[in-house]
Amino acid sequence: MTRTLTAVRQVRRPSGPPVADDFAFQVKPLPSPADGEALVENLYLSVDPYMRELMDWGGWELGAGLEGRSLGRVVASREPSLPDGAIVFHRHGWATHSLVTAAQSRVIQPANGVPLSAYLGVLGGTGLTAYVGLVRIARLQSGEDVFVSAAAGAVGTAVGQIARLLGAGRIVGSAGSATKVAYLTDKLGFDAAFDYRTGNLVESLAKVAPAGIDVYFDNVGGEHLTAAIESLRDFGRVAWCGAVGQYNNLADPPAAPYNLFDVVGKSLRIEGFLVREHLDAREEFEEFLVPHIQSRRVRVEETVYDGFESIVEAFRGMLRGENLGKTLVKL
Repeated sequence: MTRTLTAVRQVRRPSGPPVADDFAFQVKPLPSPADGEALVENLYLSVDPYMRELMDWGGWELGAGLEGRSLGRVVASREPSLPDGAIVFHRHGWATHSLVTAAQSRVIQPANGVPLSAYLGVLGGTGLTAYVGLVRIARLQSGEDVFVSAAAGAVGTAVGQIARLLGAGRIVGSAGSATKVAYLTDKLGFDAAFDYRTGNLVESLAKVAPAGIDVYFDNVGGEHLTAAIESLRDFGRVAWCGAVGQYNNLADPPAAPYNLFDVVGKSLRIEGFLVREHLDAREEFEEFLVPHIQSRRVRVEETVYDGFESIVEAFRGMLRGENLGKTLVKL
């Protein structure tokens, strides 16, 4: 086993989209676990849009590297519940190795026919976010029509597939290129999709959902929310998960939707949520989804970068929208 670990640190706050010089790689001696700790050799690291917010808020000070969902194998342990060889989920990411306690980690026992990486994606916090947003927040009913923004991203691909399993009617999405639009309709079973970079958003959504929508799963905010309010039918619901469209410009957020008062006129409900408030749904969610992954009805959609040295570019590429599905780094 190597005697060193490599970690990434944020060394300055970005102005706009992050650049490589905002980060630094650090090599340090491999630590030994104390009583109650285990040393984990990381196998997969997740990069996600919310991390861009942490760069401004200064929230990255956890563990050997930066905060982030991770999967790794225990290589040395002084904690009986985390034995050598166990595969664990933890959030001490952006490093080749991490020290964790039982309270900071969860042992993963992958189901037959389910790739390990899925536990960071469609079977991890990403998929749980989609499930909670549809089931608990939007309370999706069979036959209802759904619109999801950033539909080719990690959460968006999960939303589309889970909505279909839940009996949704028409499922439409927005994405950032013609290639992604084709991917949604040809590979993931969306009924229609459009490129939000071309044309007027309100008109584009109305074209693919001429009869309106019942549920909007919002990953973007801004003009997408305006368009969704325009298309929502009476008593429609918005499950607001993120605002990736403004993470690089938090100091200059977009104006409120011009049609915001339609929330009153149509009796709409807009509710934001954080998946960490709904971790009690994990067991129910896994029981629901695992059989569909095993049967291949649900695709494990991933963009995987090889090697720890690629993590900064993986993060930047994800923010530029270069990924299909979940973005992961395989060590």
